[in-house]
Formats: sequence, C-alpha cells, structure tokens
Amino acid sequence: MSSELEEEFEVLESIYPTELSKTSERDIQIDVEPDDLQDGMVSFKLTLSLHYPDGYPDILPELTLEAIEGELEEEENGKLIDELNTVGEENLGMAMTFTLVSHLRERLSDLVRTRAEDIVAQEREKERLAIEAEEERTRGTAVTLESFHAWKARFDAELAAKKAKEDDEKLKGLTPKEREEWKRAGTRLSGRQLFERNRNLEEDNLLEEGTVSVDFSQYERTKVDEEVEEQGLDFSDSD
Repeated sequence: MSSELEEEFEVLESIYPTELSKTSERDIQIDVEPDDLQDGMVSFKLTLSLHYPDGYPDILPELTLEAIEGELEEEENGKLIDELNTVGEENLGMAMTFTLVSHLRERLSDLVRTRAEDIVAQEREKERLAIEAEEERTRGTAVTLESFHAWKARFDAELAAKKAKEDDEKLKGLTPKEREEWKRAGTRLSGRQLFERNRNLEEDNLLEEGTVSVDFSQYERTKVDEEVEEQGLDFSDSD
C-alpha cells in the first residue's frame, strides 16, 4: 500500500468512524445515507465498496453499490456509478474518496426526494380518478331519443314477461271453469275503453244486453247553474 493511500485511509476512518469498514489493504466499504432525510421520506442506505488498484490516485478506484435499506433499481445503480466515475475523473491525481462519498450523499438525497414526490403525485392521481369516477357515477349517462326507445323496449318486454309469469302462477290455482272465465275477463273491454272506441254507446256492438243509454248532454251543466238551483233563485229578462 502506498503512503498516500494509507494516509487517506487514516483520514477517512476519522471522518466515518462507524460507517467505514476496511476489508483488505486496498478495499474499504462505507455506508452512505442521504444528507437530509426529511419527515415522510423512506429510509434509504447504500454501501459503497471501493477497490484501490495500483497507480491510485492516478487511476480510478473500482466502485460497487449495494442497497442495505430500501431498494435500488438496476438503472439507478448504473447511473450513480457513472456519475461517481465522472467525479473521479475530474479528481484524478488527488485523494478522491471523500469527494465521491459526498457526491453520493447528495445524489441519494435527490433520489429519496424524487421518490417521495412521486408517491405524493400517485396519491393525488388516485384521488383525482376516484373523484371523477364518483362524479360520473352520480351524473349518469345522457339520455338520447334512441337510448330512451331502447330502454322503453327492454322495460316493456320485462314487464310483459313478469305479467305472463304472474298470470301463469295465478292460473295454476284456478279450476278449469274459473280459468276460462278469467281468460274471458282479461279480453273484455272496460267501459272507458268502449266509450273511447265509440262515443255513441247505443251503436256499439260490444255493449252487453240491458245496458241503459246515457245522454251525457243532460249532465253538461255548469257549476253556476247548480248553485243557482240550490239557492232557489229565478232570473228573468226583466229587472
């Protein structure tokens, strides 16, 4: 080990007394966390492993990252390593480990902050979609002439099927004679239906025998006429 590397290790051990562990004369590991882990942010910690080849610091150390708290996606891992190598190239010829760790701490802060913002954005999007779904449910579907006719046809068909089923159930409990009478009653027109089909009831061939003809003109009297008769008043042309 070169004296420069040995001296750098001594400095690093004083800066990271609990975070740094030396695994060999040319290998160390440093646990790295974000600079400012704010409330609501998920805890995140990485281990940065460094292998110092012969020729360091004129040659970059070999770097690897491993998540020990939280998860680090492969794409994120590769991007962080590339950035650390770029920082290392800018500091060739100098002790660079502290600079690398400082940069990694900053980038982890950015990463954690971005993840927290993504979580908030996802929750807001879920809330927005839920509100839109509720508004759509309460607003219902706009009714057009075509959709109304389609609904009316389905409604009438369902109503007819229900009535047919009820009629069948009712017929099962009747005697043959009652069943025949019930069927005839179902086809007989009501008085109102007869009147609407032919206002002259005397000429209507559907009238039953013995029906009395009614002259409705006899009942076309105003409310005033009735009140006058009740009060016994008699009006003449003269005062």
